Amino acid sequence: MSDASAKGPAPLIEVRNIVKHFGSVIALSGVSLSVGGGEVHCLLGDNGAGKSTLIKTLAGVHRPTSGDYLVEGKPVSFANPRDALDAGIATVYQDLAMIPLMSVTRNFFMGREPVVGTTPFRRIDFNFANSVTREEMHRIGIDVRDPHQAVGTLSGGERQCVAIARAVYFGAKVLILDEPTSALGVAQTSMVLKYIHLVRQKGLGVIFITHNVRHAYAAGDRFTVLNRGKTLGTYVKAEIPMDDLQNLMAGGKELQQISTELGGTV
Repeated sequence: MSDASAKGPAPLIEVRNIVKHFGSVIALSGVSLSVGGGEVHCLLGDNGAGKSTLIKTLAGVHRPTSGDYLVEGKPVSFANPRDALDAGIATVYQDLAMIPLMSVTRNFFMGREPVVGTTPFRRIDFNFANSVTREEMHRIGIDVRDPHQAVGTLSGGERQCVAIARAVYFGAKVLILDEPTSALGVAQTSMVLKYIHLVRQKGLGVIFITHNVRHAYAAGDRFTVLNRGKTLGTYVKAEIPMDDLQNLMAGGKELQQISTELGGTV
């Protein structure tokens, strides 16, 4: 098992023994996790494991009940998601926060549109915005011939890449990707995984949340498995075969017990 406290550069973000209560419900019970520059750290776990609560805590949606949260070695306490975004922590959720009928450009710059002119004649600088959108998409191999086309006309993989490219363009140091391949086909999944690799090469840190161990193993450097709000372990790829990681995530002992009870049919 890897040692997150090993000497070296401070992780881009790190949480230590994070606990989160919602009234009497304990959603997280002492979770520790870190991600360094140029690293893809996969967060695995079944439904109810605590993944959503953890990423919302990292993203500033929830404040931890206790525990330490550090960004580049310095303690932080985010009051809201804007604080996290200002610190360079961007979250791409499953719904992508996109408006299907709006253009690719408008979705790319949503809330951060470049403007020209002076009040009261300020207007969106669409020439600049379209140029940036086309160029950023071209960098990842997506040819947006018409930046005015509705983002809903793109494939699921292309929309995922737009959302990730948007976060990178606006200065993210750490990307938290919430199930980015869950609803994609093989070709679209390949597109997204390749782009995650490109992002890592830029020196960004990536936290990749997924149910799919194959996708995690294809993209990840380290893997943290959650179960019922607790960390079952953190492993580097060389330390754990994919089948063992699958068994750990899915509850291998429980499945084996059920298989035995059912006469080996599971």
